[in-house]
Amino acid sequence: MDDPQQNPHSAKRTGRILRILPLAIFVLALAAIFASGLHRSFSFETFMRYQAWLQDHVAAHRLTMLGLFAVIYAAAVTLSLPVSALLTTVGGYLFGWAVGGLTASVAATLGATGLFLVARTSLGGPLLESAGVRIQALAAGFRTQAFFYLLSLRLIPAVPFWLTNLAAAFFGMPARTFVLATQLGILPVSLAFAFAGSGLDEALSRHEKLLAECQAADRSDCAVDFDPRSLLTPEFLIALAILGFLALVPAALKYRRKRSAGED
Repeated sequence: MDDPQQNPHSAKRTGRILRILPLAIFVLALAAIFASGLHRSFSFETFMRYQAWLQDHVAAHRLTMLGLFAVIYAAAVTLSLPVSALLTTVGGYLFGWAVGGLTASVAATLGATGLFLVARTSLGGPLLESAGVRIQALAAGFRTQAFFYLLSLRLIPAVPFWLTNLAAAFFGMPARTFVLATQLGILPVSLAFAFAGSGLDEALSRHEKLLAECQAADRSDCAVDFDPRSLLTPEFLIALAILGFLALVPAALKYRRKRSAGED
């Protein structure tokens, strides 16, 4: 029979293990991907190599391939692999800009939520509990205007996606607010990259020609150097930045009203 006095210690130890378990799984999965070299498969050159194969399978098994695309996308975002722009562009090319963009935005939200929950469960609580007064105040301020802050960050692609996920977790942002702001903020960006991907044929033809010319010259440094972000126009990026700024306006007005009330 268990000693009743040992039960609290056992429960505490079990709780600690359960809290660390998501982080352990995350680290092991990330280590396995890099050890196997799978991360190198997420490249534009790999996509070009299997382009025809992917198109054939999408034509024959569209829903299955769409589901597989969503799973791979969500897993990549959860593991913070820097391939979101490439996957969204490929999704727009294979499934059309509307379906590809919407699927990418949902998968990105699921992946971001996965990382958010891992960070908050395993790291967020203990870090905030041991943080100083100023960090606690910053966390409280982020919670007050969390939705508008996160929405503006999602609308600006230059901000690292994984960093925003971790910051929201560390500062104690409610999960429901995180999911809503992420989905609303990432949708226009996803549709933009997917729309760019739907017209990828010209870029593919150009890079295939350059690669063939390089290989014909017997060069050993032949590679495809392509960034999906190059498909987005400066005008569109400026528009996204303006949207991000406008998302902060309600928070700024609310802060100004509170400050004016305090002075009165």
